[in-house]
Amino acid sequence: MHKILTKAVAAAAVTLLAVGASAAHADVRITEIAPWSSGNSSLGQDWFELTNTGASAVDITHWSWDDDSQNPGTALLEGVTSLGAGQSVVFVDGGASVPADFVNLWFGGAAPANFVIGYYDGPGLSTGGDEVNVYDASNVLQASLNFGASPTGPYATFDNAAGLDGTSVSQLSAVSVNGAFIAANDINEIGSPGAVAAVPEPESYAMLLAGLGMIGAMARKRRA
Repeated sequence: MHKILTKAVAAAAVTLLAVGASAAHADVRITEIAPWSSGNSSLGQDWFELTNTGASAVDITHWSWDDDSQNPGTALLEGVTSLGAGQSVVFVDGGASVPADFVNLWFGGAAPANFVIGYYDGPGLSTGGDEVNVYDASNVLQASLNFGASPTGPYATFDNAAGLDGTSVSQLSAVSVNGAFIAANDINEIGSPGAVAAVPEPESYAMLLAGLGMIGAMARKRRA
């Protein structure tokens, strides 16, 4: 019986890790989008933000995104390979030099210590309405969000601090709401890049941990 329980504990632990990895992917959300930034900002490039709302880090190596064309692999997400629990990362269109321009525009050249930014070379986002679809290294859709027409000024980002997925977002960033602020070098731009307060979604972990605890208790009782 002891061997059986030991094997059961081991199997449950493996299951926990497997489900944890899957849940980590599912917890990535698109939390902010600036489709007007390529045409109405001195930055001249669109950008969006991803947030890991889960309790475990997510490996985003070889992840990609596309707009409403929905073609996995269209634009690789570069410069960042991992998202820690509760961490946000901004991805901006253009090459490796664009993140520095972004930091100068939004933060006056000195980004917060916890700010993370990557880049991509891909499709532009339409100010008339479009989508952001994010895919993992296996080309499986991990996050999706669509939006309508962009504001005509001031230029506020689409704010998805609520963590919606697979649906439309219409809420615009407002100063002092969900960490939003006016860009340091453009009073007409409002957003909250890197400022989302992510909330983990522990339901799957809780259920498995409870089951693992019961198996462990049975093993201890058997040994007593």
